[in-house]
Amino acid sequence: MAWFRGTKMAVVWTVLRIWLGIQWLEAGIGKITGGFDATGYLQGSIAKGGGDHPAVQGWYAAFLKHAALPNAELINVLIPWGEALVGIALIVGLATLPALLAGAFMNLNFMLAGTTSTNPILYTAAMLLMAAGTVTWFYGADRFVLPYIKNYWKRNQGLKKTKQPHAAAH
Repeated sequence: MAWFRGTKMAVVWTVLRIWLGIQWLEAGIGKITGGFDATGYLQGSIAKGGGDHPAVQGWYAAFLKHAALPNAELINVLIPWGEALVGIALIVGLATLPALLAGAFMNLNFMLAGTTSTNPILYTAAMLLMAAGTVTWFYGADRFVLPYIKNYWKRNQGLKKTKQPHAAAH
């Protein structure tokens, strides 16, 4: 499957990454500027946890009822800004893997809360990009930033080893 991760495929993965980033950015900006309030969504998801064929599993409805709903004010900040930041990171290809993980985690939670919408498509795109590996950010800021961070880390690890006090001989 070398073709899957080849540099020629980097163009395809870059287009998919940027498309995914635009989806997240648009969703986040819409919520930031539109006065997002998750309370109704959370209550609706909790209600979907009952009946003969619940769309939301009981354990997840309980989580929403006892953890998410009491913290709706925090959710109202985390979701829009998380979506916008994931979008920006994916568009520029900076912190790509953490952004893909965060986006996929949000998609998974939206699906667990009973919302299909575009979540399966966005989740699948994130999974494909993670499977593609480093070629996902071949055309992105990570291509330049990550080697710098690795070199910085190696230099600092070397300095720590030379600065450690030597044990006194007995």
